Amino acid sequence: MATPAPELSNDPGTIQDYVDRGLRHLWIHTQNNEGLSGDGRFVVVHSGEGIYLDDMAGRRYIDLMSGLWVVAAGHGRKELAEVAARQMATMSYANPFAYASEPAIDLAARLATHTPEDINRFYFVNTGAEAVETAIRMAKQYHWNRGNQGKFKVVSRVGSYHGMTHGALSVNGGSYINRAPFEPLVPGNIPVPNTEGIGALGNESSGLDDTFWADFVEEMVKFHRPETVAALIAEPISTANGNHVPSARYWERLREICDRYDMLLIADEVIDGFGRTGRWFGIQHFPVVPDLMTVAKGISSGYAPIAAVMAHDRVSEAFEGGPERAFIGGSTFGAHPVSCAVALANIEIFEREGLVENACEIGEYLGGCLRQLVDTRRCAAATRGIGLMHQIDLMKDPKARVPFGAEDDMPNRMADILRAHGLLARGGSTIHVAPPLVLTRAQADEITERLDQTLRDLEASPVT
Repeated sequence: MATPAPELSNDPGTIQDYVDRGLRHLWIHTQNNEGLSGDGRFVVVHSGEGIYLDDMAGRRYIDLMSGLWVVAAGHGRKELAEVAARQMATMSYANPFAYASEPAIDLAARLATHTPEDINRFYFVNTGAEAVETAIRMAKQYHWNRGNQGKFKVVSRVGSYHGMTHGALSVNGGSYINRAPFEPLVPGNIPVPNTEGIGALGNESSGLDDTFWADFVEEMVKFHRPETVAALIAEPISTANGNHVPSARYWERLREICDRYDMLLIADEVIDGFGRTGRWFGIQHFPVVPDLMTVAKGISSGYAPIAAVMAHDRVSEAFEGGPERAFIGGSTFGAHPVSCAVALANIEIFEREGLVENACEIGEYLGGCLRQLVDTRRCAAATRGIGLMHQIDLMKDPKARVPFGAEDDMPNRMADILRAHGLLARGGSTIHVAPPLVLTRAQADEITERLDQTLRDLEASPVT
């Protein structure tokens, strides 16, 4: 079991004061106060170490989702804090529209040693959604610079997630994202089914497979006129769509379609990238090279905000020449020297400690533990994943395929049970299991034990 967290000096009154002020003034993303005002639901984290987080009262939790698939190198890395402090003291900011900084150059050069072949140019921004927005704009201007001004549409998959800024939301397809309040969205999106099909035509019930849906993409491109289609965006392995690992042929077909109709293939690696799947990048599980890659989250393990668009040489070359061919626009905090220095040090930790290899090895072990858990727990329907990116699907009656409904209040109910067993993760009918890449075999066993206790409690609690 974990080493107990150090006791904190904060008394109950101080803790309650933080909760009260948080509920009054802090707007938690995607949440409302009704869901957070229950007993113990407003968690104020204080510190962290490795895979663990401690709240203000000294309770220790396992960070089961690495924050949000972010803290790959683990919590409490003083080395990264010291790098940030040194860079701030040396130079805190550089104008990304006018000149470069040493950390930005060093980071770009180091990334080029890990990316797929011929992906050598890096455009630094701040968040994953901004990287997606930038990649879409880059794809459109790529065609414009080459004389194909009519190419502006983007193919994206139902069930995928690419961010919540307006352009990213326009290519979003996650079933849990209500896009209606923000419509009309950016025109030109072409939605297509994901690897597992769609609705009643899901692969399990229809007998179809992911290569069928790749072929379907081509038919949709032809319907929408290829001369108007600029790009296709997809996660190599989609956490938003169930962690299903596609076949190699699926990605080969997407590459073939993009080549045939002069479209750019954008691999959204915001979650998959930096070791999460047991490779440096998720696309490296498949025999293809994309034209653009979007990354964020694990690039700095969350120690500083940074993201990037990674460009193949054939894309960046389209922006060479006179000033009229330069990529339009930029980001005030793009290529921030402090963020770049932290990201570079984070990658050096990955290399030095073999975190990508550890994610592959321990991830395989953890996946086996989760499969055994699903076999023994009545409410567990399935588990899937790769590397340290897994999930468990829950159902009221898996044999009869009866799901939990809205009346079961699974988001709050599961979050409460998980928290009671020292696990911080999203609640609901899916439990994402994606701890930091520093995970050990003993800690994988600890996670499995706590999840088993969690599912026992779920089965023992009354359901409607």
